[in-house]
Amino acid sequence: MAVAATMACAGGLSAIAEPAALTKSQIEAQSAYDQAVAGFKAVLAERRAQIDGKKKLPNLPGQALYLARVKVMSTYKDLTDAIPERIGAPNKFNVPPAYFDVAIEPLITEYAELFRIMQTPPAKAQASETPFRDVIDIGTVIARAQGLDAKDAEKAGEIALALFYAETNGRQNIGNARSNTYKGSLQTGPSENAKGRKKWAAIREKVRKIDPQFAARDDKEEKRAGGTDERYNHWIAVRNGLMNAHADLFGRIPEIVRMVPDDIDQMKVFELIQIIPSPTRSALASGDFMNYRISDPKIMGYLRNNAVFTFGKKDRAKTSATYREILDGMWLFDDKFKRAQKKFEDVKAGNAS
Repeated sequence: MAVAATMACAGGLSAIAEPAALTKSQIEAQSAYDQAVAGFKAVLAERRAQIDGKKKLPNLPGQALYLARVKVMSTYKDLTDAIPERIGAPNKFNVPPAYFDVAIEPLITEYAELFRIMQTPPAKAQASETPFRDVIDIGTVIARAQGLDAKDAEKAGEIALALFYAETNGRQNIGNARSNTYKGSLQTGPSENAKGRKKWAAIREKVRKIDPQFAARDDKEEKRAGGTDERYNHWIAVRNGLMNAHADLFGRIPEIVRMVPDDIDQMKVFELIQIIPSPTRSALASGDFMNYRISDPKIMGYLRNNAVFTFGKKDRAKTSATYREILDGMWLFDDKFKRAQKKFEDVKAGNAS
């Protein structure tokens, strides 16, 4: 029979060794996390009461929620850095467990629901019955107009769908509870939309020759959107958004695929064109994309504002990063991009629209 290991006590009794007491820094990390969770619950309850009571919401009603969520995840990462044993089980949101306490899953579910309500499309928004197929078709035809063959252009359609998920979680025509500028299916501002429209005009006749059926749909949506904020027409918002930021890079997809072989990483590269366009274009032109290093404090700040190196003191202390490190740091996008991949396959198989 196996005998349990014990430690002899002075009185002849046996006792199991007790866990070591927490250090001052560990106690502080636990307290900071507890306070962050309490604050998150409070702001969730406040916003829920305002919505259910049909009260007027504050300007940018999602900002306080967002900052409270960031604080919860940041203090939890500080806690697991201080006490690695606190890293728990996987969670349904596929966030790395070192950053996410599975016990707060219900709070994040409520957070997502409140944003869904606050970002409901306006009554006059012009929705599409085939929103996912639209995004794929628009990305594909833009790539064809940039000179890609059908196979490579299909990759552009998949990447376009990934961007749709990254910006809106796959919801068309939404508002923005954290910004009064960026709206619609690709979350563009007025200037981005205008630039995209101008670029579209330059290739429109080429597209008409490549795909007359697509051009006819585009004509229909142009007529439909006349006189409205076209960022709330799903088709035009996606078209102009992609033309503004990504059209020229769609033409370089074969080159980018060679530099960045992983499908999810490719999607992240195009999302970085949304977040830090100039450095990302420089990195692509460098000949050594993965090892290209960013050290400009302003650029690092843009990354942090977009959930990269955002959570916890160690991540936020980074003063520079290579693109390999940046892509790895974009783990919050992984789940969205995997869902986009699944939706892309469903659309291509005729099981979704």
